[in-house]
Amino acid sequence: MKLHRNLVFATIDSLDLIFNEKKQADKVLRNTLKRDKRWGSRDRSFIAETTYDIVRWKRLYAKIAEVKEPFDRTNLFRLFTVWATLKGIALPDWPQFESTPTRKIKGRFDELSKIRKYKESIPDWLDEVGKKELGKKWDKEIQALNQQAAVVLRVNTLKATKEQVQSALLESNIETEILKGYPQALKLKERANVFVTDAFKKGWFEVQDASSQKVAKFLNPKPGSRVVDTCAGAGGKSLHLAALMENKGQIIALDIYGNKLKELKRRAKRDGAHNIETRTIDSTKVIKKLINKADKILIDAPCSGLGVLKRNPDAKWKIQPEFLEKLKETQKELLDSYSRMVKPGGQMVYATCSILPSENENQIKAFLKRDAGKDFNFVKDKIVSPSESGFDGFYMALLQKNN
Repeated sequence: MKLHRNLVFATIDSLDLIFNEKKQADKVLRNTLKRDKRWGSRDRSFIAETTYDIVRWKRLYAKIAEVKEPFDRTNLFRLFTVWATLKGIALPDWPQFESTPTRKIKGRFDELSKIRKYKESIPDWLDEVGKKELGKKWDKEIQALNQQAAVVLRVNTLKATKEQVQSALLESNIETEILKGYPQALKLKERANVFVTDAFKKGWFEVQDASSQKVAKFLNPKPGSRVVDTCAGAGGKSLHLAALMENKGQIIALDIYGNKLKELKRRAKRDGAHNIETRTIDSTKVIKKLINKADKILIDAPCSGLGVLKRNPDAKWKIQPEFLEKLKETQKELLDSYSRMVKPGGQMVYATCSILPSENENQIKAFLKRDAGKDFNFVKDKIVSPSESGFDGFYMALLQKNN
């Protein structure tokens, strides 16, 4: 592989914003990739994948390169040098790459690969938490979470079939494969920009990880029922619920962020999902009006996001132990408050994209012991492991309210 100056420099600029200005990786890349109209899909994927790679392995590469944060430009080039050397890419004779100690880099890599926190490139505190909560499983899970995420689509059954989507994408030279055990999912054989395809513009599919597609199904909503998606965000799961309900009945999508719900409205229009109503939680009245009114509710709770590190590798540098404790408190409050919306005989699903029992099973056990949970019974739960599924890590629990 030959390195091109403008692509390498764009990568370095992106890393500077992510590491030094603490900007979100996906937003930084969205802007970087608009910089030069002449870049083809290969150029774009070089910038995106290299940036994500260096973000993912920041701790390991920084240790090998013997550099510390904040990284100046010279240090960022040293991180890039480590990346290129370990990938076996020949470095051009630019001043930035003068006297690269290739053999030393490989030697340091072998040495550090024996220590988990460097090998898997994670902060000390996170390694401690993972070990404490998951024991021997932690090794496998964190290893799986350091792999690149596959691109998975969810076919929008309100508008198309899997076969229709597959053949439409094939016309745009995008090959997909069917995933066993995931009725609406198609996985891309190679990464591609699916958002520019006609099939996407027509609302035939959404991009949604295979594990995430299990959540709405776990709630098992029936056409004609009233469902509340309490932390709807931009609405990936609301849209899936609408398809499962065949556009019949009512979905009330709630969120504290109005701008996210605006995005949901836009997506719902494209997807032809007509049974979604959005409401911003701007006062306690919004919840009070819905007490005992929902057949089913989904609490897709805010969480550490440790199950989705594959696609958000910068999250492991952003979350702090204090933040994790705060999140657990929020999860507890949401369970106590939002569970009141379930009517007698109704059901609720609590879900997170975390792999930590303290955010998952333990939250449910504690809820069932509190006054708020005394009318609920545990039905079943599901732990989706990144190492076993090959996709994101998720947890979901189904509870039933007494009649």
